[in-house]
Amino acid sequence: MAKPTTRVLAVLDLLQSHGRMSGPELARRVGVDVRTLRRYIVMLEDLGIPLTTERGRHGAYMLVAGFRLPPMMFTNDEAVALSVGMVAARGLGLAAAQPAVESAQAKLARVMPDGLKRHVRAIADTVKVDLLPSTHTPASNAALIALTTAAQAQQRVSMSYDSAQGSHTEREFDPYGLAWRAGAWYALGMCHLRHGLRSFRLDRMGEVTLREQHFERPANFDALEQLVQGIAGMPRGRSIEVLLHTDLPAARRAFSLDFGLLEPVDAGVLLRSSADDLAWFARQLAGVPFDFEIRTPVELRTELARCATRLRALAG
Repeated sequence: MAKPTTRVLAVLDLLQSHGRMSGPELARRVGVDVRTLRRYIVMLEDLGIPLTTERGRHGAYMLVAGFRLPPMMFTNDEAVALSVGMVAARGLGLAAAQPAVESAQAKLARVMPDGLKRHVRAIADTVKVDLLPSTHTPASNAALIALTTAAQAQQRVSMSYDSAQGSHTEREFDPYGLAWRAGAWYALGMCHLRHGLRSFRLDRMGEVTLREQHFERPANFDALEQLVQGIAGMPRGRSIEVLLHTDLPAARRAFSLDFGLLEPVDAGVLLRSSADDLAWFARQLAGVPFDFEIRTPVELRTELARCATRLRALAG
């Protein structure tokens, strides 16, 4: 249910955009009765908004002729940030993203000075953001809103969830944070059904309901890093261990977070990973700027030797 302040601002927005509206129509659009609407009109007048009231059966409300709300004051940098953000939002797997972005751009354009309007329109028409296309868009944004609210308040939720295998479960979940990766939204946190840290795709969630219980989120929790590490730790084909003769910062620059798990050891950094295609993995190792030692499997050494032979032939 909307708060009174929200409804008062809705009345002002309707009068700003329509010019003249009857009391019953205003009340219907805002979702209140006519008596409540009159209170909102008084509140607007107390705020210094000049209104004209037409009395009688067909009376109406309107803003005083010539009155306009002052434009929102954005710097060029703020306008760029807003505009690029809305361009990116189209590819972030939000329900009804395209109409929502277009509506938001239109509303901003109404209150921006002409110079900034041109900047915003130019960015919307010419800028493209290289995001992976969304492959798993939720049916609505309800779960995203509920989970972000719960994560900020550190409040438990209950939810239904359908796994990739089609099994349906009801769970209680402490959402620590959310992340967008590889075409899908994920919520990460403590699952009380499995008693451990888990990630859940939002497009597989049913209704999400806030509970009264609260929790304490782990300090410095990074939802995206946890998600990527979870993906990196998933078993794929052959298990791999490689000792990297470098330090942890250099190893992280050489490999993406989802390439494998990196652990500092006395001799350098131990890379633990897995792959179905050892030849592909050998090619990734061939490009690193430091020495390394393959511990397991032996077949990875063979693939690296084949890669070296090919490169020598190409160099010759």
